[in-house]
Amino acid sequence: MDEIKISPVQPEEKTSGLQFFESRVQAGFPSPAQGEYADTIDLNRALITNPAATFCARVIGDSMVDAGINEGDLLIIDRSLTPHDGNIAVCFIDGDFTVKRLSVRDDGVYLTPANASFPELKVGEDSNFQIWGVVSHIIKRV
Repeated sequence: MDEIKISPVQPEEKTSGLQFFESRVQAGFPSPAQGEYADTIDLNRALITNPAATFCARVIGDSMVDAGINEGDLLIIDRSLTPHDGNIAVCFIDGDFTVKRLSVRDDGVYLTPANASFPELKVGEDSNFQIWGVVSHIIKRV
């Protein structure tokens, strides 16, 4: 099972913004830049809705690569979001944390990896199971 390292988001009294390029950046054919650095962006405010219920975790393992989640990626996990079928969530099951896609079916809850090399896990009735939080953002290094 993949592991994750979890750490709380620390809201800072003083925020430092990054330069924000107001124009959108083409992913197709290049176009001339139409804007300047018009403003700054505070990533805490842009990515975190509820700081008291939000945590970050670094991914270890490759069970979610087909969902774009790779080893070393940083997950932003919001515990205030209600988990739904299809959400990617951090779950606690039988003493371990894991990140998987939730699959709610007539016969129970499944934790579904996004890598064909890993088996799907049905949450047993006797399992110590908790959906710890919903992944709201993925931050990756390129």
